Amino acid sequence: MQTSTPAVPGKEASSEKLVIIGSTLGTLFEWYDFFLYGAVASVFSKQFFSALSPTSAFLFALIAFGVGFAVRPLGALLFGRLGDTIGRKYTFLMTIVLMGGATFCVGLLPTYAQAGIIAPILLLSLRVLQGLGLGGEYGGAAIYVAEHAAAGRKGRNTSWIQMTGAGGTILALLVVFTCRSIFGSQFEEWAWRIPFLLSAVMLAVSIWIRTTLHESPVYEKMKAEGKTAKAPIRETFGSWANVKQMLIALFGLVMGVTTVLYMGQTYTFFFLTQTLHLDIGTASFLNGASLLVCLPLMWIAGALSDIIGRKKVILTGCLLAALTSFPIFKGITHFANPDLETATRNNPVVLHAPASSCSFQFDLLGNKPATSECDKFKAALAKAGVPYTNVADSTAARPFVLVGTTKLSGYDAITLQQLLHNAGYSNEAVASHINKPMVILLLIVLCTYFAMVYAPLAAALVEMFPARVRYTALSFPYHVGNGIFGGFFPAVAFAMVTMTGDIYFGIWYPVFFAAVTFVVGGLFLRERPVVDDATAPASTARA
Repeated sequence: MQTSTPAVPGKEASSEKLVIIGSTLGTLFEWYDFFLYGAVASVFSKQFFSALSPTSAFLFALIAFGVGFAVRPLGALLFGRLGDTIGRKYTFLMTIVLMGGATFCVGLLPTYAQAGIIAPILLLSLRVLQGLGLGGEYGGAAIYVAEHAAAGRKGRNTSWIQMTGAGGTILALLVVFTCRSIFGSQFEEWAWRIPFLLSAVMLAVSIWIRTTLHESPVYEKMKAEGKTAKAPIRETFGSWANVKQMLIALFGLVMGVTTVLYMGQTYTFFFLTQTLHLDIGTASFLNGASLLVCLPLMWIAGALSDIIGRKKVILTGCLLAALTSFPIFKGITHFANPDLETATRNNPVVLHAPASSCSFQFDLLGNKPATSECDKFKAALAKAGVPYTNVADSTAARPFVLVGTTKLSGYDAITLQQLLHNAGYSNEAVASHINKPMVILLLIVLCTYFAMVYAPLAAALVEMFPARVRYTALSFPYHVGNGIFGGFFPAVAFAMVTMTGDIYFGIWYPVFFAAVTFVVGGLFLRERPVVDDATAPASTARA
């Protein structure tokens, strides 16, 4: 997918370096805004969903995290249309104001204890605004940088935009870690607001930087020649060639890329804290350290795609992730919480119950109490983070649990807790038993995979669509894929684990989609660039 884009004169062309810095800093801030929520999800489950059970509250907090992703396709259409009609620069200036303002307001929200149901409603509303803003941000920044890039440099230049996802996560984790260290227990009471309020400073800096940039030379040329799209949404969806390209982009690129990305960037944090019981400070350090190492790997992957092609780099990353994710996560358990691994091996927990007495634990409303003994067992084990095996036992007069060789017939919360404690199941990982270098090494392997799939993605998508509808046509499949396959990944994976009792069952989610993308991309994705010309027909794109 290498391009041969000729230099296009602009009224006052900005240097490549300034374009990259300006676009990257603004996008870094937006990703900081977005992933800051993920970094404090466990706090939000207490502050905004405190009326629910701990398991339902955390699940609902993850769903609220996913809502921001779900509305991104709407933002893609709204701002994509503006980007193709009024220009790239002014559109992604609007997106940063929208998202930055919404993030600042999160820091001002009342909690559930202060305002009742109004609190989570306001939180979800601001997540919607954040998602709309991010829906227009990514496409604008990626296109803006790519349309300024010299021939043969699109991959390495746009990889800086791709780094902002990891960079924003690192920044969010660093700010949260610093605030936790300074304020201690007060962080969960009120100091969680500080990282959100600090976004006002970064918003002001980002706006100032973006106002100094010039419009994309490709767009300026189209505008001067009167070739900009008048109705980009209709032109995009009214052309089978464009629709076909969007479908290939969605299933042959974005679907697998986004699940591999969020597996290595977001889900690992949830896995460390919620499943392996590491404290948030330690998990933030481990995750942040691996992401920091990953940043130069993303530039290398982008540069490599300029040499051997986007398709080879991206699909190789998808294949490696599909083949090795399970052993990597099992290795993380071994080095991060060996006591849990030992307890699981020496004293496995098995739940015996008639299938009819157990219900699905994914309660979207969060108000369905566990009434049957089977459901109470499942809820208690999930809350304790204890792996267990389900056995459909029609002969059981009432559900019972085996903890090693000890049997508990009928649900009894206190007795169950004591049995688990005696069997070595703890609700906190022992800090001295954590092999931090090995955990970081395994996280870096996952980071390498998402660097391979994500770094070349912007250049690959830019090259798939003609310039006159590029903002709309690129943004829509990217954000549909992120919203559907990426945004709800943590919530769905957490529900899968709760349902089955298998702490690794949620890994099937990214493994499946990475494998599908490897097949679809291998069959339909081609290494052929489009011409950066307003008159280029959609048929010149990869078919």
